[in-house]
Amino acid sequence: MKRVLVGLVALATVGLGEARAQQGVSPDAVAFAQVAVMEGAAAALGTGMNLGLRAAFEEANRAGGVHGRMLRLDAFDDGYEPEQSVERTREVIAGDAHIAFIGPVGTPTSQATQPLAAEAGMPFIAPFTGAAFLRNPELTNVFNLRASYNAETEMWIRHLVDEQGLTKIAILYQDDGFGRAGLSGTVAALERRGMTLVAEGTFARNTTAVRTALLDLRRAEPEAVVMVGPYLPMAEFIRTARQVSFEAEFVNISFVGTDALVGELGADGAGVIISQVVPYPTDTSIPVVARYTEALAAVDPQARPGFISLEGYLAGRLAIAALEAAGPQVTRAGYLAALQGLTTLDVDGLPMTFGPGDNQALDDVFLTVISPAGEISQMGTGG
Repeated sequence: MKRVLVGLVALATVGLGEARAQQGVSPDAVAFAQVAVMEGAAAALGTGMNLGLRAAFEEANRAGGVHGRMLRLDAFDDGYEPEQSVERTREVIAGDAHIAFIGPVGTPTSQATQPLAAEAGMPFIAPFTGAAFLRNPELTNVFNLRASYNAETEMWIRHLVDEQGLTKIAILYQDDGFGRAGLSGTVAALERRGMTLVAEGTFARNTTAVRTALLDLRRAEPEAVVMVGPYLPMAEFIRTARQVSFEAEFVNISFVGTDALVGELGADGAGVIISQVVPYPTDTSIPVVARYTEALAAVDPQARPGFISLEGYLAGRLAIAALEAAGPQVTRAGYLAALQGLTTLDVDGLPMTFGPGDNQALDDVFLTVISPAGEISQMGTGG
């Protein structure tokens, strides 16, 4: 099994055996599994979520855990490939040593693994994707944190068309379920305004092969290119576009990984827009963000606050709230029931709401832009 073990609690062999027998729950610990990309071209997404989850779990552990149990997170690398994700997920289920899946990364991987988790009766908490299929309330083991891709793409088009008056919009997207989710949302947002895309370009997952798409899009002379992909191919596209004087506004989806994109682009990032689905990670006027920055520093003093790790931290806080609600005699089935029973949470000033037909905790989307100095600033807020 390809595993990246993040040991929040050092469990003895006996304790591990008990955890397996009790589906992730032992007298002194509760274990969660993260099946996500930890190595390769999209690694910053999985490791960022992992960092935030660990910050939340270790914060709880320093306070004595939840009902006297320490929290443990085990991470399993799936390479951002559905086949590997299925294999890792099946291994976790067969091991019977975890109470829930948390922080999986990606649309195609989640589409392949969520049904396996549901069949096993395991919660599927805070997948790092805004895909519409995961918002289906019939998926009773899914508990989304972030706003949907449809909400993000609507915000893009509102900014580009309604506010700026642009009429020629093109799209670059990863040629899989993730990219097509962004394409679908963009097309729908444009159709609501009586518009269509002027061009489409695609690239293959886990590659940076975007030059053909760039040439195709440039021929259409778009005023803006909206982009649905992770940071490495998006950075390659934008860098190359700058080199060939392809002048357009570039708008990225939150999944891109803001900090990683900024790091890859350097000076070429100036003016690039990125939509976001969690609060600004340095806005410590929000109590939960202040707690996050302290928890992040405790788990890694060198880490800088960022959108992905904040999302992981909020996912951890959601998981902890449900664990508290499940009570001291928690079981996997009882934990799933506690998650299903969540309605409104106030997580240190950040409201999370669930309800009939609504398995998504947060709804807000806002836009950020990269400055010439490589800083991220907020452009506006919306829903």
